[in-house]
Parts: sequence; structure tokens; C-alpha cells
Amino acid sequence: MAKVKAAIIGSGNIGTDLMIKMIKYPQNMELVAVVGIDEKSEGLAMARERGVATTHEGIDGLKAMDVYPEIGIVFDATSAYAHKVHDAALRADGKQVVDLTPAAIGPFTIPPVNMEAHLDQPNVNMVTCGGQATIPMVAAVSQVAKVHYAEIVASVSSRSAGPGTRANIDEFTRTTAAAIEQVGGAEKGKAIIILNPAEPPMIMRDTVFTLSDGADEEAIRASVHAMVEKVQKYVPGYRLKQEVQFERYGDNNKLKIPGRGEFTGVKTSVFLEVEGAGDYLPSYSGNLDIMTAAAKATGELLAQKLLDRQQVNA
Repeated sequence: MAKVKAAIIGSGNIGTDLMIKMIKYPQNMELVAVVGIDEKSEGLAMARERGVATTHEGIDGLKAMDVYPEIGIVFDATSAYAHKVHDAALRADGKQVVDLTPAAIGPFTIPPVNMEAHLDQPNVNMVTCGGQATIPMVAAVSQVAKVHYAEIVASVSSRSAGPGTRANIDEFTRTTAAAIEQVGGAEKGKAIIILNPAEPPMIMRDTVFTLSDGADEEAIRASVHAMVEKVQKYVPGYRLKQEVQFERYGDNNKLKIPGRGEFTGVKTSVFLEVEGAGDYLPSYSGNLDIMTAAAKATGELLAQKLLDRQQVNA
């Protein structure tokens, strides 16, 4: 079976988990290079153990590798700041870029919502871990009701938040809020992330609140359940923690949202739990697992697009 050669920039938690997934569950991509900046990093050591070429000299080291001209897809799991430099260099060389940082240079991509909408784009952005977990729920409500406001709270174990995640907190909130609107369909979005230091480490939990026009509660519930099933196809540990909750607000008890005013309609509350597959990191790191699983699923569609194009041109 023909495969597209791929590389990962970033040998931290996210890059390493993505590497293990690509090796453990191969489809139409072949991982040929892992890039880092610390020669002694665990991620680079694990790549070498598995026969994958590595460099600790960053993007310049990748471009100097013999296999570089053959690489079709590059996953960037570094930081929003670094990605801007990487994207310019990679696009100049005609590489398809999958961005796992909150840089948001390319269009936001949430697999169960708009996975196939941006396959012709040279750079696609995977939003954030919290976005991957919660935006499908906002979109599910938007499919059956007009959503005026959506707010998400992503709570993750501080153990699963590495240096890259911590450096990108501000970008996380801005990028996730923008994607709640652009992909989720809410008129206004807000995102909050909580790094929980609890021991033993807590599993990823997400809460999604939407305020929509009056709609049939059963229609919203059914849409949410259908979306959960779509996400579970690539993240089996994604599940509702409890049944969807509803509150109705009328003219005699309007809901006040600070900075937004008063509203009437239906408040929908969705409570999620995301358990990781444990491919590299512990199962409580569902925030990383959903990000890397989504990136891999998107990469496979992009790879198939490249293979189809090669077949047409052959």
C-alpha cells in the first residue's frame, strides 16, 4: 500500500504521543522523522529506538535530512510562537502542515464537525485539546438550535500539561473561543482552562454550556449523543459523564451573562470525560490523547488526498 512520508516537529508530550499512535496504528502515512531541540529528550530517544530518524537541530535539522524532499506531511507539536516560523519554512517547500499548536494560522479543524472542509488548505489547525473535546458538543446543539452563547471549561491534570501547554495558556483561551464561534456555530464563545494539581491525577473533564433559542430538548439530546458517537470512533475514551441537562429561561426569569446582557431560551449543560488510550502517556491525559488522535485522523485524510493526486498525475 502506498504511503505518504510524514514528520513530527516537537518531541514533548504531544509529539511523542502522536509518534506512538502513528507507529502503533499505521494507515496511509509513514513516520520518517521526529524533530526536537534537546538531544537527550525522551521523545527523540524513543523515536531512535523505533528506527525513526531524528534531529535535535529543529526545523533546520529537518530540512538538512536526506529524507526531507520526500516528506509530504509535517505535524507541528511545538508552540504557537515557534509554529509561525515553521509554517513559513514548510509551506515554502510545499509541505502539508498539520498544526497542533494554538497558532491558528490555518483554518480550524474539528474531525467530526468539519474534517473534510479544509483538505485543500496547506495548513490546518487542530485548535486546542479543550476545543477538540468541547466544540463538537457546541456544534451538536447548533445543528438543531440557534446558539447565542457557548462557554466551555476544560479541566486537566497539571501532570499532563507540559511546558508547551503552559506557555500557550493565553493562546488556548483566544483560539478556543474563536473556534467555538467559527466551527461550533455560537454567536459568542468563551473558553476557560483549569490545570488541576490533584493527586492522584484527575482524568480530563469538560463542561459545555450553551444558550440557544427555544428548541426541542429531545432534539438537542439526540444531536449530542450522535456527536459523542462520532468522536468515539477515534477517541474511544470520550463519553458523557451524565445525561444532558436543560434549564429554560423566559421573560420572567431572564438569564444574565456578564458583558452580554439578558437572554431567554434554553441553557444546555453537557458534562464530559475524556480518558486517554494510554499509548504513551497515562490514561488521565485525555487532553493530549484527543488532540493527537484528531491530528492523526486529519493527517490520514490529507494523506489520502495527496495519494489520490499522485495517482491522477501518474
